[in-house]
Amino acid sequence: MTSAIETQGLTKFYGNRRGLEDLDLRVQPGEVFGYLGPNGAGKTTTIRLLLDFIRPTRGAATVLGTVPRRGVDNRRRIGYLPGELSFEGRERVAELLRFFGDARGGVSGRRIAELAERLELDLSRRIRSLSKGNKQKVGLVQAFMHEPELLILDEPTTGLDPLMQQEFLEMVREARANGQTVFMSSHILAEVQTAADRVGIVRAGRLVAVERVESLGKRAVRQVEVHFAEPPVAADFTGLPGVTDVSVEGPVLRCTVDGQLDPLIKALGRHTVVDLISAEPDLEETFLSYYHQSEETTS
Repeated sequence: MTSAIETQGLTKFYGNRRGLEDLDLRVQPGEVFGYLGPNGAGKTTTIRLLLDFIRPTRGAATVLGTVPRRGVDNRRRIGYLPGELSFEGRERVAELLRFFGDARGGVSGRRIAELAERLELDLSRRIRSLSKGNKQKVGLVQAFMHEPELLILDEPTTGLDPLMQQEFLEMVREARANGQTVFMSSHILAEVQTAADRVGIVRAGRLVAVERVESLGKRAVRQVEVHFAEPPVAADFTGLPGVTDVSVEGPVLRCTVDGQLDPLIKALGRHTVVDLISAEPDLEETFLSYYHQSEETTS
């Protein structure tokens, strides 16, 4: 099966500054891939290379089975949302979206209206009068409206309120159910937790890890609170593998667990436990863990 996106040693330097180096990545057809990292990590550089907006220093990539510089005919098969939108025209939203639709072979007015309604976008407004959030909605409609084989979305929830973020994630899930591939960059792990199949983490222009979302969750930092029948001794839990920030107040123990809960659970077995509360793994903390581990490796 041909990969939707595949790169081998993909590298881009801006003078002496590394934008991206030795990226080896494969995104399968029909999956949602979250491409995550802090601002300046190399996410946008990757996307610009994939779309042939810039050329690599070395390495190679294919998108929908074609080398980007030869993939002009692929443009109608791709939906792209840039990280920075520059819509400034006097035309109305409906007019601009019709223009984009015609450029992609034709998109029905009904399809545009349905997406605009979902995102609470007023099609009668003039582009130049829109807020940043509403311009982002225009960008999302133009990316999704022709139901492309591949969606490449750079920081797609920028400027959206929480309700619209959830609506966007539902659109991503529907795209996956429809067999479309989604490559979505973000600096917020939580926003792809419910939609992505796999996540790639990038920092300082290098890919740090590629994991399934559920695997990331298992490795994430958790806040744990344990209630005992009798006040415990903090020393019984201090020094356990992955257990830090141990504090005891009366019969309540609070701590942070990085990784497996097994060492803590075994230690708890020597006591009478009344209740145990473990927060859902925080993917933001997981990202920070990968980020700092990579810094230690490369320093």
